[in-house]
Amino acid sequence: MMTPPDEPATGARRAGALRAEQSVEPDAWTALRAFTPARIALGRTGASQPTSAQLAFGLAHAKARDAVHAALDVDALEAALRADGFDVLRARSRAADRPTYLRRPDLGRRLDEASLAALRAAAPPAPPDVAFVVADGLSAVAVARHAAPMLRAARERLPGWRIGPVTIALQARVALGDEAGEALGARAVALLVGERPGLSSPDSLGIYLTWAPRVGRSDAERNCISNVRPEGLSYDEAAATLARLLDGARALGATGVGLKDDGEALSAAPVGRIADATDRG
Repeated sequence: MMTPPDEPATGARRAGALRAEQSVEPDAWTALRAFTPARIALGRTGASQPTSAQLAFGLAHAKARDAVHAALDVDALEAALRADGFDVLRARSRAADRPTYLRRPDLGRRLDEASLAALRAAAPPAPPDVAFVVADGLSAVAVARHAAPMLRAARERLPGWRIGPVTIALQARVALGDEAGEALGARAVALLVGERPGLSSPDSLGIYLTWAPRVGRSDAERNCISNVRPEGLSYDEAAATLARLLDGARALGATGVGLKDDGEALSAAPVGRIADATDRG
C-alpha cells in the first residue's frame, strides 16, 4: 500500500524552491539588457546561473540548430515573389542534399549542370543591370521570413535599374551567386542568403553584392550587408545601403575591398580600408 504524500514536507520543499528563486542576485548592469540581445547581466544563484537563463540558452541553441537543418518552402516563396511582380527561376547547387551541403561547402558554391543550362537559356535578351539570387544558405528560416520584403524594398530603391529574374537556389552558398549572375548575363548580382545562425539571431539574412559576376571571384571582390531583419538592420536601411553600393560599383566598375559605403556618399577606398566579405552562407 502506498504511503500518502507528506503534504507539510512537500509544502516546505516548494517554499524552499521559491526562496531560492527569489534569492537570484541581479547584476548591477541589468538595465543594459534593454539595449542588446546579448547575454549580459543574467544574475546568479549562488555560484550558478539562474535556471531561467540556462533554459533560455538551451532554447536559443535549439532554434539555431533547427534553422540550419530547416528546408525552404520554395513553392511558398515563389508564389510570394510572383505576387510582387518578380519573374522567378529555380536552381540547385551541386550538393545533392542537406547533409552533403553541410559537409562539402565547395559543392554548395557551384550550380549543378541542369540549373546552369536552365539559367543560360532563361537569360534575358537585354542583359540585366542586377540579378537577385535567393539562397537558403545556413538558415532557410531567414530566407522564408525576409527575402520577399527585402526584395520589394530593394526594387523601390532602384528606379532605372534593369532587374533580372530572381533565382531561388537550394543548398546554396555565397559564391553560387557569381555563377548564376554570369549565366544570366547580369552586370551585377546581389545574393540574399540565410546567414549562419547565432544564439540571438537564428533568422539573420545577408546580402552579398558582386560586380561583373563570374566563377572564381573571391570574397575580397564582394560587399556584404549583414544582419538584415526587423531586430537588426531594417529592410529599408538595407535597401538604401544596397542602392548606394550598386551606384558606387557602377561608377567604380568593381565591388569588394575597393568600394566603401560612407553613408550617403560612396567613394573608392584604398585596398584594406574595409573588411572583405566573409562566406557566411
